Amino acid sequence: MDRASHAVRPARVDATGWGWRHAGRRRQALQGVDLAIEPGERVLLLGPSGSGKSTLLHAFAGVLGGDDEGESRGTLRVDGRAPTEARGRAGLVLQDPDSQVILARVGDDVAFGCENLGVPREEIWERVRAAVDAVGLDLPLDHPTSRLSGGQKQRLALAGAIAMRPGLLLLDEPTANLDPDGVAEVRRAVARVLERTGATLVVVEHRVDVWLDLVDRVVVLGADGELIADGRPDAVLDRRREALAAAGVWVPDVPLEVPDAEVVANDAPPALSTTDLAIGRPRGRVLHEGLDLAIPAAASTVLTGPNGAGKSTLALTLGGLLRPRGGRVAAAPTISLGLGESPVRWRSRELLTRIGTVFQEPEHQFVAATVRDEVAVAPRALGLAAREVDARVDEVLHRLRLDHLAAANPFTLSGGEARRLSVGSVLATRPGVVILDEPTFGQDRLGWVELVRLLHELVHDGTTLLSVTHDAAFIDSLGGHRIALDARGGARVGSGSRG
Repeated sequence: MDRASHAVRPARVDATGWGWRHAGRRRQALQGVDLAIEPGERVLLLGPSGSGKSTLLHAFAGVLGGDDEGESRGTLRVDGRAPTEARGRAGLVLQDPDSQVILARVGDDVAFGCENLGVPREEIWERVRAAVDAVGLDLPLDHPTSRLSGGQKQRLALAGAIAMRPGLLLLDEPTANLDPDGVAEVRRAVARVLERTGATLVVVEHRVDVWLDLVDRVVVLGADGELIADGRPDAVLDRRREALAAAGVWVPDVPLEVPDAEVVANDAPPALSTTDLAIGRPRGRVLHEGLDLAIPAAASTVLTGPNGAGKSTLALTLGGLLRPRGGRVAAAPTISLGLGESPVRWRSRELLTRIGTVFQEPEHQFVAATVRDEVAVAPRALGLAAREVDARVDEVLHRLRLDHLAAANPFTLSGGEARRLSVGSVLATRPGVVILDEPTFGQDRLGWVELVRLLHELVHDGTTLLSVTHDAAFIDSLGGHRIALDARGGARVGSGSRG
């Protein structure tokens, strides 16, 4: 279709001295923001984790909440109106796409926003089909949303926003959990939408290089929530590259100071192994079968593959949290310590010091009211003395740059902060095996480097590490052993030489 058939009136955004403080927090999330985004501009919003990027997008979309959620200062307008009065003008894709899934079937979920806007029924399904095709979500419209992978949910959320044909398209880490093909596909989809509609774009993303040739402006927030840079991409990123990198911004072509992967010998003893393993979610189809795999002890393994290939399902099965659909998983005697070789038969308290698993969605693991108490939950469950619990919690909070958030509610953290907290909560029990699902999701440059260095130290000290990831730099540094699943049920195993 040509541009005229899809054209919308692009939105304008104006902020003057605007700021926001979340309820229960002393520090402002954002402060003194002066910003004017012209209709049709394409803006890349950067900044370290916790700098307020997601908060600003939520403010533009008019979904920050009322006085009970926090307090604002200054003025913020979309097309001259308060954002809460212009909600139909903005389409927002959240950082956590799981929280944006509403209905049980793919087509209905994509149609939901259009229905709320009162789009005629005959036009809704034309928009739904076009949006699903645009983002490469190759599934029937009646496919259950409960059976989507994390990456597929991201595409679903983007399709829902695109179908609304908003004048302001707001994207919060839209490619974070996607495989490389998916990243390119979503990037192309957004480009097509902007070309057809002329909508204003604001995108938050750590993969800066993905968006540079699509945007015409870069805005950078600092750690204190203030605007620290604004201008053309080359002017901002080239002239201030070292200062921005030091502040935690992902600047292309600035080297990462982390070790390279250490190649693992083929005959290394396994901490976990599988025999004729079949995997799948309860009541779902079998995704893979006949898997004979070994996770080498005291080494780092990365698990890769396209979205929907079953990576998270395999990780949960290896971690004793999902029952095999066939075959078996066995833990080495040094891990099982007399409990029997099958992790799925161990009690939760027995898993704590043996296999720790970090889910793809951090908030699914949070059970405490503060960050400090969240890290302390598992050590307390082990019956450790209060002094030992405090020492472990202090160490984890310091290493993962969360000590300044010790009293914060875990559900108010940014995506990157929540991910670090979920990792820290598992590390506090010092398990022999650590399984991480997308550990670098939402991380700024400083958090990424600190996390990767910490994981290297754990492996050096004898921890067995398994990471599900699409992150190429993470694979280069921690992919000493590699397992690649494909969408057709196969698996390849290899060592981690570069290239």
